[in-house]
Amino acid sequence: MITLRPATPDDIPLLEAWDDEPVVAASDPNDDWGWEQTLATAGLENLVAELDGRPIGFIQITDLVRDESRYWGGPQPGFLAIDIWIGELDLRGQGHGRAMMELAIARCFEDPAIHTILIDPITTNADAITFYRRLGFTFLETRQFGDDLCAVHQLTRQIWQQGPNP
Repeated sequence: MITLRPATPDDIPLLEAWDDEPVVAASDPNDDWGWEQTLATAGLENLVAELDGRPIGFIQITDLVRDESRYWGGPQPGFLAIDIWIGELDLRGQGHGRAMMELAIARCFEDPAIHTILIDPITTNADAITFYRRLGFTFLETRQFGDDLCAVHQLTRQIWQQGPNP
């Protein structure tokens, strides 16, 4: 069973190791997470996904009003953004990413003020885009974030409430 728990400074060596995995690095090639600062930044909920107690991945939920980095621009009430990856290569392609995202999405929409979740895969990451679309995300726009050209997608509460996609 997949569970989510807050990431702590004790997780930094594992997060750094995952971040250096070629598959993870390819999905986010131009970012240095700066884990100590990331874990301390207001507006970011940093979570470690565990499979039966074994850390397997990372999720970050960003509050677009409280986020100090302003990565997504100015404050946007009602919006959250999600970043996700499975760090353990032997566990990819087994449905754990979907389970992680379903938990993260439900967590986001627990707040009735949240109406939209954003994600920003790199435009060349076709596997990630397909993954997000299967979860109900729809293309919003192409946007440049630093050196990365991203395909921003959104999931609205209304679409999410219609039920899971196959």
